[in-house]
Amino acid sequence: MFNVRRDDLSSAQTRELLILHLAGMQSISPAGSVFALGLSGLQIPEVTVWTAWADEKIAAVGVLKMLDDRSAEIKSMRTHPDFLRRGAASAILEALIANAKDRGSKRLSLETGSGSAFEPAVMLYRRRGFENGAAFGDYAKSDFNQFLHLEL
Repeated sequence: MFNVRRDDLSSAQTRELLILHLAGMQSISPAGSVFALGLSGLQIPEVTVWTAWADEKIAAVGVLKMLDDRSAEIKSMRTHPDFLRRGAASAILEALIANAKDRGSKRLSLETGSGSAFEPAVMLYRRRGFENGAAFGDYAKSDFNQFLHLEL
């Protein structure tokens, strides 16, 4: 149903969905609690952007960041509002997991928020086997955020 591919950020649709994602995170998160990357942060060698397409329309975007030789992080995932609950997020998540495995990662982690706005994403991650765990990298635990990990 979805064509998932590595994205070079040249598409206006990709950039618009990333802007929507960042604005959305800022609108529902406390100040200082948004760790999504802006366009320049998405262009570093450790980061790979993946998009899911339905014909010529973007359906979802996901960002994978390699932390070291054995671990990776899901930095962002966002489904376009026109494609909510149609499997686009699952398609992106599977691509991120496969890419992390292909790169030799043994663990895939993510930081996300807490509350009703984050529950659909958290449920998706848990259905795929992610479990809550300790903070990682440069993150610090707060009342707002939570950390999920998947052993690969």
